[in-house]
Amino acid sequence: MKTTFVGFRSIFKILLLCGILFSGKISAQVFTDSNLPIVIINTDIDPNTGQPYEIPDDPRVLGNMKIIKHPDGSRNYLSDQDNAAFLNYNGRMNIEIRGATSQDLPKKQYGLTTLQADNSSNNNVSLLGMPSENDWVLNGLAFDPSLIRDYLSYNLSRLMGNYAPRTVYCEVVINGDYKGLYILQEKIKADSNRVNVVKITASDNTEPTISGGYITKADREDEDDPVAWIMPSYEWQTTYIHDLPKPEDVTAAQDDFIHDVFETLASTAHADNLSLDNGFPSVIDIPSFVDFMISSELASNVDSYQLSTYFHKDRKGKLRAGPIWDYNLTYGNDLFNYGLDRSHTDVWQFDNGDNTGSKFWKDLFDNETFKCYLSKRFHDLTQPGQPLKHSNLSTFIDQTVALITEASIRENERWGTVPDLITETENMKTWLYDRLNWMQENIGPYGNCTNVAVPSLVINRINYNPGTSGSFPVSNDQEFVEIKNAGNATVDLSGIYFSRLGLSYVFPFGATLNAGQSVFLASNTTTFQARYGFAAFGQFTRNLSNSSQKLVLSDAFGNLIDTVEYFDSSPWPDADGNGSYLQLIDTALDNNIASSWIATDTSLSTQDLVYSSVSVYPNPVRETLHLSSQFPISNIEIFNTMGRSVYTQKVNGQNLTFDATALLAGVYLLRIQSEQGIQTVRFVHQ
Repeated sequence: MKTTFVGFRSIFKILLLCGILFSGKISAQVFTDSNLPIVIINTDIDPNTGQPYEIPDDPRVLGNMKIIKHPDGSRNYLSDQDNAAFLNYNGRMNIEIRGATSQDLPKKQYGLTTLQADNSSNNNVSLLGMPSENDWVLNGLAFDPSLIRDYLSYNLSRLMGNYAPRTVYCEVVINGDYKGLYILQEKIKADSNRVNVVKITASDNTEPTISGGYITKADREDEDDPVAWIMPSYEWQTTYIHDLPKPEDVTAAQDDFIHDVFETLASTAHADNLSLDNGFPSVIDIPSFVDFMISSELASNVDSYQLSTYFHKDRKGKLRAGPIWDYNLTYGNDLFNYGLDRSHTDVWQFDNGDNTGSKFWKDLFDNETFKCYLSKRFHDLTQPGQPLKHSNLSTFIDQTVALITEASIRENERWGTVPDLITETENMKTWLYDRLNWMQENIGPYGNCTNVAVPSLVINRINYNPGTSGSFPVSNDQEFVEIKNAGNATVDLSGIYFSRLGLSYVFPFGATLNAGQSVFLASNTTTFQARYGFAAFGQFTRNLSNSSQKLVLSDAFGNLIDTVEYFDSSPWPDADGNGSYLQLIDTALDNNIASSWIATDTSLSTQDLVYSSVSVYPNPVRETLHLSSQFPISNIEIFNTMGRSVYTQKVNGQNLTFDATALLAGVYLLRIQSEQGIQTVRFVHQ
C-alpha cells in the first residue's frame, strides 16, 4: 500500500533543520506602504508576560484587526491605521494558525473570525468587498513560488460559474512584525453567499430534513476531523470527513444518510447505470462533477480527489462536487524537496497511480455519456473569450503578476521563497499551453452530447414575495413557480430539476406534462391548495428570495432548459409583497428581459392548467380585430415583441372588436383575461 502523504511533517522538520528547504535569508523588514490592502493584527496582552499573545494552532486568541484600504484605490499607508476614512475594518477578532504540513513553515497561515465588542458574538462584515460573513482565512501561499496558484484557480472556477472562495491580496503585519504577502479569502462554509445549502441541525433525522444540507470532504484525518467513513480507490483508500454538520454534531442517522449517497454514487457509476430513476444522474449534479474534474485536471492538482476535495448537498437536492480548495501543488508545482514531482502536463490525476481518490471518479470518466459532457464542457471553456482559452489565462496571469510584483519583493526579502517570480509565471504559461493541448488530444469526442434536444418548458409565473392576509399570514408558505409546456408534444419530466442552488426540486421519474399544460410547484402544498383551490404538482425546498434569484431549469444531465433571473427593482414589474406575482406575457418572449413580464394579482384556477380557447380574427389584420370567447373577457392588453405594453383596456363581453389602425405594422401579443384564466394570442398587423 502506498503512503504518499504519511510522515510529511516529520520529514519536513528534518529538512528544515538541515537547511535544505530555504536558502533565502529571513531578515527584518521595514514596511510602510503598499499598493495592496494592509491587514494589521494585534493580539491581546498576556497579563502573565506583559507581551502580546503568541498565535497558536489551538485555542484561538483574541485581538484587534484593522484593514487599511483607500476607497479610491490609491496607495495604502501604515500611518493610515488611525484614520477611519481609510479603514475597511476596525474591530475585534480571534485567530489561530491553520493548515497541516504548512504549519512547519516559518511563515504561518491563519484562520480568523470577526467578532463583536463582547469578544463572543460573531460579527458578520464585508471585508474588502466580499459578502458579509465572519469566518476568514489568511492564505500564506505555502509551497508556491509563483504566489498565484490558489488565486488563479479560485478565480477561474468562479468565471466558470461555480462558487469558489473569493480572494483579495493583502500585506499583513502581526504584533508589529511584517509577515509578507497573503490572500484574504473566504472560508468554505454554508452561507447564502458561499456554499448555498441549508444548515442541517441535530434534530433533522427524518425525511425531508435529513436530506440536507451537507458539506463533506475527502481529506486526511486529524484531531478535529475524525474519519467518518472510508471508500476504496483504485490505489488504496480515501477517507471522508464531515464538515457540515460538524463531526461532533453529526447524528448516526445523518452519517448513514450522506454515506449512503456516496455509496450509491459509487455503485451506480461503477455499473454504468444511466437510469434517470436509479442511476448516477439521479444522484449527482453532473455539471458540478464535470467542472470539478476540469479544474482539477487543468491544474494537474496532485491533491485533488484524495485530499481537500469538497462535496455539498442541499436539502432534497443532488450531491454536488466542490468548491475547489487548496491549489498550491498545481500547474507543474509539487513538494519537490520531499522528492515528489507529480503535477505533469501528460497525466490524468484521477488515474495517475497516486492520489486518485474514490473509484467513482475514474468510473465516471470511463462512462461514455459522462465523458462526452466533460469533453464538450472543456471544448466550450477553451473557445475564444472563454476563461480557459490560453490567451485569456496568460492575460490573467500577467495582470496578477503586475498586481503583486511590488509585494513579492518584500515577501522574498522576508522569507526567501520567491526566487524568480517572472520566470516562474512565464514557465506556468508554457506549462498551461502544453496541458491544454494534451487534454484536448486525450479527453475524447463530444459530438454525441452536442445540440441535445431539450423540452419546451418555460418558467411562466413566479410568486416570490406573496402578500399576506388574516387567512394566509405567512408569505413564504404562499410562494409558487409555474412551469408551462410551450411545445406541441408531451414532455417526460423525469429527472428535470432546478440546477442552481437556492431552490431544490427534482421531478419524479415517470412524470409527464401534456402540450400547452402547466404544473405549479409550491413552497407549501397544503397552503397552496387552501388558497388557490387546487393541488400543486409538487413542493420545492428552500424559499424564493424577496430581492433577486436565478432559477435554472435543467434536464437530468444538466442541459439547460430555461433560466430566469428576476429582481424586485425597476425595470422589473412590482410584485414585491403587494399581492401580485410575476406573469410572463407570452412564452415566446425572452423571460430574462424585465419587459417580458407583468405583475398581476389575477386569481389562479384549474383553468390555468389547461387554458381556455379564444378566437382572434382576422389574422393578419388591417383595421378591425375580432375577439370571441366562451367566457366573458374582463381585460385586454397588447404588447409589442419587445414586451412593451402599447394598449390596455378593461372590457366586459364575450364578443369584442378592437380598432387596430393605430398600430404600426408588425407582430403583437394580445393578452386576454377572463374569469377562466389568461390566454395570450399572437397576431400580425399589416
